[in-house]
Amino acid sequence: MSTTILMFALGLALLVCGAEALVRGAVRLAAAAGVSPLVIGLTVVAYGTSAPEMAISVKTALAGEADLSLGNVVGSNIFNVLFILGASAAITPLVVSRQLLRFDLWVMLGVSGLTYLLGADGCIGRLDGLFLATGATAYTTWSIWQSRRENAAVQGEFAKEFGRTSIARPMSVPASIGLVLLGLGLLVLGARWLVAGAVGIAASLDVSELVIGLTIVAAGTSLPEVATSIIAAIRGERDIAVGNVVGSSIFNILAVLGVAAAVGDDGVFVSPAALRTDIPIMIIVAAACLPIFYTGRRIDRWEGWMFLSGYAAYMVYLIWSSTVGAATA
Repeated sequence: MSTTILMFALGLALLVCGAEALVRGAVRLAAAAGVSPLVIGLTVVAYGTSAPEMAISVKTALAGEADLSLGNVVGSNIFNVLFILGASAAITPLVVSRQLLRFDLWVMLGVSGLTYLLGADGCIGRLDGLFLATGATAYTTWSIWQSRRENAAVQGEFAKEFGRTSIARPMSVPASIGLVLLGLGLLVLGARWLVAGAVGIAASLDVSELVIGLTIVAAGTSLPEVATSIIAAIRGERDIAVGNVVGSSIFNILAVLGVAAAVGDDGVFVSPAALRTDIPIMIIVAAACLPIFYTGRRIDRWEGWMFLSGYAAYMVYLIWSSTVGAATA
């Protein structure tokens, strides 16, 4: 037990240190590359913090544990919006950029719906996976291109209305990249230490693979996003806090689920339970962002607490349904 507690404490410390390094490096990399912190949050930070989801989903797809692979992606996206965005907004109100409202939020909602359509026949096949992975490349390319051509007047208007959201001191590009890589490494290692024991405990309690993927694995592999968004919110880098959540959700479906389906022998199996409940909840959660994001282009503290309450209700439902299912089996 003492070893488990020590591993938990060290994992938590690594997450905090890694998130701090990643946010600092990402802000300075954005300044050096001539793109907005939002785009760095949507791409570099989001993709980097989603590395655990990628590793887990590909590994489980190759091992034939399809429910765990799909549950990890769907559960992570629900966790991203309800818990991470909710916790970040509860700490400090978050502002939402025009680009996020114009494009990225709609992409998140669109790919969430696409997951249901592709899995409606009970399987997300290899061709579907390749299609999704290609979409990840196209989305990343467009985001960077759009940011570099973004009108300086729009950025100035945003800064004037909401206050400056990023102040980066000069740092060379190699040093910025090094800081980002260091942060990602610490995040991945810290998340791995924290999630390993929890998965073992859940498995020993005979909890289903889908529920483990939707809860413990999803939350555990999302710990880098949790640490990064919360540290970014505390530091006032609110573009990165919001962009990390939206970008990670998009990346989880297009890249993580896409690659997992492409490398699996039979793609990724989609269970009736996922089609009936979990994927629709993921779509509803993504759609819930629309009225909140468009209301004053900000996410207030009370809305953050509302998201957190929604995630607590979802966890209660999962535990209840798992208990009822085990009792009737």
